[in-house]
Amino acid sequence: MPDLTPDEFRALGHLFVDAVADSRAGLERHPVRDDVEPGTVRARFDTHAADAPSPLAAFPSLVEAVTGDAETRWQHPGFHAFFPANASLTSLLGELLSGAAGAQGMLWSTSPGCTEVEQAITDQLARALGLAEEFTHTGGGGGVIQDSASSASLVALLAALHRAASDPEGGWRARGVTGRERVYVTAETHSSLAKAVRAAGLGARGLRTVACTPGTRSMDSDALRAAMAQDAGAGLLPVLVCATVGTTSTGASDPVAALAAVAAGHRAWLHVDAAWAGVAALCDEHRWVIDGVERADSFCTDPHKWLLTAFDASLLWVRDAAALPAALSITPPYLRDAASESGAVVDYRDWQLPLGRRFRALKLWAVLHGQGLSGLRAHLRGHVALATELAERIRAHDGLELAADPVLALICLRASGTGSTGGDDDATRTLLDRVNATGRVLLSGTEIDGRPVIRVAFGNPATGTGHLDDLWTILTDRA
Repeated sequence: MPDLTPDEFRALGHLFVDAVADSRAGLERHPVRDDVEPGTVRARFDTHAADAPSPLAAFPSLVEAVTGDAETRWQHPGFHAFFPANASLTSLLGELLSGAAGAQGMLWSTSPGCTEVEQAITDQLARALGLAEEFTHTGGGGGVIQDSASSASLVALLAALHRAASDPEGGWRARGVTGRERVYVTAETHSSLAKAVRAAGLGARGLRTVACTPGTRSMDSDALRAAMAQDAGAGLLPVLVCATVGTTSTGASDPVAALAAVAAGHRAWLHVDAAWAGVAALCDEHRWVIDGVERADSFCTDPHKWLLTAFDASLLWVRDAAALPAALSITPPYLRDAASESGAVVDYRDWQLPLGRRFRALKLWAVLHGQGLSGLRAHLRGHVALATELAERIRAHDGLELAADPVLALICLRASGTGSTGGDDDATRTLLDRVNATGRVLLSGTEIDGRPVIRVAFGNPATGTGHLDDLWTILTDRA
């Protein structure tokens, strides 16, 4: 049957938008996470797809009937687990235009608008964050929107491998990995780096875990220097150092400038993973998150975490615009055209692993247009203020204690202990289970030095002081 006519789409669009608006307006009537058994949703589907079409006007109600009691509601103001996922309604408006365009932005020529909007928006955001001009397209580098920080890490690693290869006949692209390559992380580095090392074919031995400075969860630059020197002395090839700003567990940050100096001694690529924390650099008082980044080769942060932008949208900037195409470009005859061969345009297919790419920049543009930098700063500062207030309440409470220093909008806590080691592990586990069982909030756990810790990550656009008060009541309920 033919597709919808524009008039039919217009009428149905009103129904679908109403369904989205009603869902958001009613979030607090539902638990943050439903109690559901595995297989529940799948069992509601017939074994075979229907042969006959059904009215689309009933589709939102059907989705609600099938999935409505089997959700983890990431947009709920009581969602404080993991890191936030800001699918703001502002960004969804941009997502609608992106989907409607149906652009396939693999080459500049296949969608000049898709390419150049992305260049412009990533340059604007680089300057707003305080990144060096070298990270902009006009400054010799440039930004690209990846699907996730995991993909950003992998393409950075592939660029690093290519640069490190000394083979004049095509470098890493021609010879592949040799087994000598080494990548340096800490135990706090996101697991996506280990996955990138595996995907690049380096194997488990290609990943070196560097010690943290005693008493911290930050990479020790002296330990990195020793590890890289030892490897180089053994005939191995230091390729990439990953510095994290805002680790997932505790928000800790590595000393980027010091690590950059060590990496430079071996011509190793320095990648800065600031997936969650990096956007905070929009605020002058939090610009410490980009300290030392001016010496990095690449920098990543995720607007889809804490910058009001619907998943997926991860920003990766590189200092050298040629670095990613040098490692990733493959040009069969059907992808050749005059614009690409002129060297005057960016073909973003060479800045990522997939060939195809969506018009992700539109939702970022919608957020910048609808919120302005001032609105985004207020959004970030509001959550930092909530975390600061929660930390003060914890410090004054005899049943709770901070497990780590607060970082931006992230708090790590545990139940207070009676012994000299501090904290009560069993009580902490019980507290996390009890809090999440209420359905009013959702927290996540982690470990620090092998001991359980509760994480509270503020970031939902709808979360305010009333939700903090509700969380506090639940945390301190001794029943």
